[in-house]
Amino acid sequence: MRVSAKSDYALRALIEMASREDGRAVSAEELGRLQDIPHGFLQAILADLRRSGVVMSQRGQSGGWRMGRAASDVSVADVIRAVDGPLVSVYGLRPEAVTYNETADVLQHVWIAARRSLRDVFEQVSIQDLADHKLPPAVTSRTADEDAWQPH
Repeated sequence: MRVSAKSDYALRALIEMASREDGRAVSAEELGRLQDIPHGFLQAILADLRRSGVVMSQRGQSGGWRMGRAASDVSVADVIRAVDGPLVSVYGLRPEAVTYNETADVLQHVWIAARRSLRDVFEQVSIQDLADHKLPPAVTSRTADEDAWQPH
């Protein structure tokens, strides 16, 4: 799987928002500065997140961006879907919509299994988990094996 810059930036911006103990709105400029995210790109990401209800904007003197839902209710999967679409796609199609001839039809099962594996991690981790630096045991156990850290 390739994690896009959009997804990475979106997650980093949300961690910043969720890490604020006062819950006050934060400007896009400050988010970009704190996380080294280009302003124009961040504005487009925040717009995608607003459309999905993950964040909300506030106008005025103390305006900016804040979580639209509790950070504990927003998963990594929710964020990726909001900014990039489905977790797994094949030529822009969801795995269950891809068709192959009978020689290659088993490949569809590989794509669906890959999506299931991604869901097993991405749907368990919330923005609050990330902000608290506390991942669920089922996720940390996947990083305990030294082989997980090795490029293949």
